[in-house]
Formats: sequence, structure tokens, C-alpha cells
Amino acid sequence: MNPPVPIRIDVWSDYVCPFCYLELPPIRRLQEQYAGQVDVVWRAFELRPAPKPTLDPDGEYLHTTWNRSVYPMAAERGMRLKLPPVQPRSRLAFEAVAHAREQGHFDAMHEALFRAFFEDGRDIGNPGVLADIAQETGLDRQGVSEALESGRHTAAVHADQQLAQSLGVAGVPIMVFRPAGAGWEQAVGVRGAVPYETMEAALRQVRDEAAG
Repeated sequence: MNPPVPIRIDVWSDYVCPFCYLELPPIRRLQEQYAGQVDVVWRAFELRPAPKPTLDPDGEYLHTTWNRSVYPMAAERGMRLKLPPVQPRSRLAFEAVAHAREQGHFDAMHEALFRAFFEDGRDIGNPGVLADIAQETGLDRQGVSEALESGRHTAAVHADQQLAQSLGVAGVPIMVFRPAGAGWEQAVGVRGAVPYETMEAALRQVRDEAAG
């Protein structure tokens, strides 16, 4: 019997998107259930890059969205989220996590950024706050600060954004499944904070089609 076809999952998300955080548990579960068979790559997608205005943290839109959708879904998934008191831009957070990836600390920093914003209400657009979070996850504070000051990872963040746009991605989260090494024409996209079962169905579909 042939071994399962390995699957690549590219995930575009934003650290200021609550639905991206809410989708983290199903993605982690998929990685656990199919250990060694899936490769998850998180990519940057700024919902409101400069000079696009950020949302009013106390505006009606956010309160309505959270009350109607975010809080019910968080309760359903056993997660503790609260509407943050700030609405920062996220480019520097993406640059900080790119530095963490270089240092082998991506997963810890990735989850810490979501928790810092959606559980603790910290301003993840502030370089000092990002350095604090990095230090709390075991990274060298000075190294993160230098990476942010130099803009060493800015181009990579922009490249993720441009790739998403070229593929027609207009919102996040989106999980794009394809056989490892295959082109985007073989990809299957899953949009939104969907249940684990939807994610697993997409994985099985792509794997079965690749297996012929």
C-alpha cells in the first residue's frame, strides 16, 4: 500500500483578525491527527495596511461583530477572547514572527501574539510590546528589536500579501490545501473559521485526488 500523499497547507491570516485566532485549534488538531503528513505554512495578510485606516476599537461595527459572531464562536470552541481596546496595524507583528521563525521559535511567538492581542489587549503594533512578547517566549529581546528597526523582514511580509492578491485572496483566514510540491492550480481553498471536519474533508479531497 502506497503511503499517503503529503499535503501542504498555506494559511493566510492576520493577528488582528479574531476569526484567524479562532481557527488555530482546528489547524493544530489537523497537524496532530495527520502528523508527518501535513506541512502548514503561515503567511502574512494585513487586513488594513497603511495608509488604510484602522477600525475604531469602540465603534459599532466591532461591537456588533463580536457580539453576533466572535463571542459565540469563542464559547463554542472553549476559547477566551475579549474585544481589544486598541486596533493596531499588524505589519510589525508579522516581521517579529518572521524573525522568530528564523530562530526556530515560530509556533511559540505565533500563538503568543494572538493571545497578547485577543486575551490581554496588548498593542501588538508597538515595537516595545513586540520585544516584550518575544522575550516572554524565549527569544532575545535585542535581536527582535534590531530586526524590526532594520526592516529585514518587510519584503517577505509584502511578498506574502502580493502572492495572496495574485491568487484572489481578499479576506482571512484562508487555508489553501495542495499536494506537497504541486502548483496552485491543484489547490483547494477553505475560507473562514470553519470546523475541524471541514478542514479534514478538504485534506482528504486533495490527498485522494493526488493519489489518483
